[in-house]
Amino acid sequence: MKTFATDIRVRYQETDNMGVVYYANYLVWFEVARTEFLRSMGLVYRDLEDKGYYLMVASLSCRYRSPVRYDDIVRAETWIEEMKNSSLKFGYKLSVNGKSVATGDSVHVFTNKSGKPVRIPEEIRSLPVDI
Repeated sequence: MKTFATDIRVRYQETDNMGVVYYANYLVWFEVARTEFLRSMGLVYRDLEDKGYYLMVASLSCRYRSPVRYDDIVRAETWIEEMKNSSLKFGYKLSVNGKSVATGDSVHVFTNKSGKPVRIPEEIRSLPVDI
């Protein structure tokens, strides 16, 4: 399975009064990893939208394992776990210094501009992701 990793430095604004990252930021990091993963394979969300494809989030889960703090470097890994006719399931792992701090997954449905599900375009179906 093809996995992509990107590093994200925790900014002060992402933390609470105790210096711990606010939980919703983990989901933002999932999105950063997913977007950069697709970009690394030559697919840019904006280009997909220009072609009339949109990726709606159908489900999202996150399991928190350990707190992350200001100035930590978070390694965000993602991969495609499953590809169906009109949806992709991504897996995620966030770690700091090799220690897993969160895992999760999200399912995205390809739709047209009006929100009707459509078949995943061939340019994505042909990606070398080894599902």
